[in-house]
Amino acid sequence: MKNKIKQTILLSFVAILLFGCSKPDDYKKYLEGGDILYSGKLDSVKINPGNNRVQLTGLLKADPKINRIKIYWNDQKDSIEYPVNMNTDPRKFSKIFNVEEGIRSFLVYTFDAAGNRSIAVNAVGRIYGPRYAASLNNRAISSATQVNGETVINWLTIDLSAGPFATEIRYTSTTGVKTLRVPIAAERTTLNDLAGTASTISTRTLYLPTKSSIDTFYTEFAQVGVLKDVTAQYLSNTKIPFTTSVKGDRWGIPTAWTTNDAVRNFRQAAGVFYGGVDTWFGGPQLAMEAGWSADNMATITDGKIYQSVVLPPGQYTFEIDIPDCTAGGDFYTVAAEGEGIPNTGNITSSLAYAKTNAKGTHKIAFTLTNEKKVSLGFVGNVPNKGAGDGTFWRISQVQLKFLPKTN
Repeated sequence: MKNKIKQTILLSFVAILLFGCSKPDDYKKYLEGGDILYSGKLDSVKINPGNNRVQLTGLLKADPKINRIKIYWNDQKDSIEYPVNMNTDPRKFSKIFNVEEGIRSFLVYTFDAAGNRSIAVNAVGRIYGPRYAASLNNRAISSATQVNGETVINWLTIDLSAGPFATEIRYTSTTGVKTLRVPIAAERTTLNDLAGTASTISTRTLYLPTKSSIDTFYTEFAQVGVLKDVTAQYLSNTKIPFTTSVKGDRWGIPTAWTTNDAVRNFRQAAGVFYGGVDTWFGGPQLAMEAGWSADNMATITDGKIYQSVVLPPGQYTFEIDIPDCTAGGDFYTVAAEGEGIPNTGNITSSLAYAKTNAKGTHKIAFTLTNEKKVSLGFVGNVPNKGAGDGTFWRISQVQLKFLPKTN
């Protein structure tokens, strides 16, 4: 019995010595799997989208054991890993890597040298790419017009929901090719240095899908024709004071313009008739008039004043200013293919025409698909109403504007 008591006391003493020399949690190494250790996780994770790529940022905790970061996405089928040196690397982590377009969920882990990883940090972001780019529209132009060396571009409004922030204009200036960036809020842009030989400009619109996007998306450049005043290039003797080849006290025949016999209805002398230019009433200006005389200024039937020119393909506007006329008269402004203009009875055969029998500025427009000879001018019926009455039509200026054909 005494021997058993001694053995029990001895075993108890040995046990006390063993446990008294161990750390309080050493017992954990005898547990299956041991203690669970985590490295410090990445804080404040943000996703900044790009074009088939993404920028992931975050803050590294002051855990000296961290030596790498691994990022998973696509249900952890895709991943990328970056080494980390906590002694030399900045605390702000920022990396850009390729990711396919779409809404993506990312899992971010840090690891230490022993392979212990942090608790997962989840971040969700949308990545943009070809599908988004294909949905973008170039900002449209309502008009681009060059007058006296100044080109004015008027913009149409654009849907802002997709993120447009600017439009670029590429054009040939007087010193070479230039690119100008215009804020999306601009309604009008003026170019003072578009080359005189330039007939088009090109534009594209810039997009940021979100304010934090790391990439700018661009539409393709689109060519836009500039409506140019080409009056001086194709027409002559086009505004007050209109010049004449011959003239009397009041009436003359205009230079550069073709007039028919009907227009030349003022008898200057026996067998000598003038008409087409009136030097009175603020002239000299183009004019047709009949009446206020019983023996002169005979009725004009299908009187014509025009110029014939060869024009390249494009869109044209022929403008005239009428300072005064007999309201409601039978006067037309005409553009016709070939040499000469039709009579009033066949006016519908013209490329374009309009009855222009009121004061103000009037326009006709026509389009040429290829180079053609075109006659631009006026035809009218102007009756003589006797010594006390008459009919007239005056033109102070004509202009020809051209919008080139674009691809």
